[in-house]
Amino acid sequence: MRIHNRCDFNAGVLFLLIAAFFAVYSTDYSLGTATRMGPGYFPTMLAAIMAILGAITLGMAFSPLGAEDPPGRTDWRGMGLVLSSVLVFAVLLPIAGFLISVMSLIILSSTASPEFRWKIVLPLATALCTLGYAVFGWGLELQFSIIPPIFTR
Repeated sequence: MRIHNRCDFNAGVLFLLIAAFFAVYSTDYSLGTATRMGPGYFPTMLAAIMAILGAITLGMAFSPLGAEDPPGRTDWRGMGLVLSSVLVFAVLLPIAGFLISVMSLIILSSTASPEFRWKIVLPLATALCTLGYAVFGWGLELQFSIIPPIFTR
């Protein structure tokens, strides 16, 4: 058998690895039943769904119908910016609060795109900060600092 689509092959293998992780992880918890779910029910079902998706995706990689051109060069700069934006968010959240952390996450990850435009990113970041506060701060009433904690003392 020949791999016709490397991206599908890699995605299928990744899905199967995730499924294996959750399957092994969930063995420490009782499964329960569908009507009385135990703590291991959700990870087990998630593992089963991921395994099915992984098998389908992996099978599609060997189909000549899914053949495509080989992918171009890997955008290491873009991947690094997206990864670093998540790390910056994690570091800034307890120090600078929700608004500054989300703004920095969105702006930094947006710079990974060659189509980055300030006039598009700033309204998007503002809207996502507002939506995030509405959902987590107001709707779910989670306790986290919105602004830097130094201003709330």
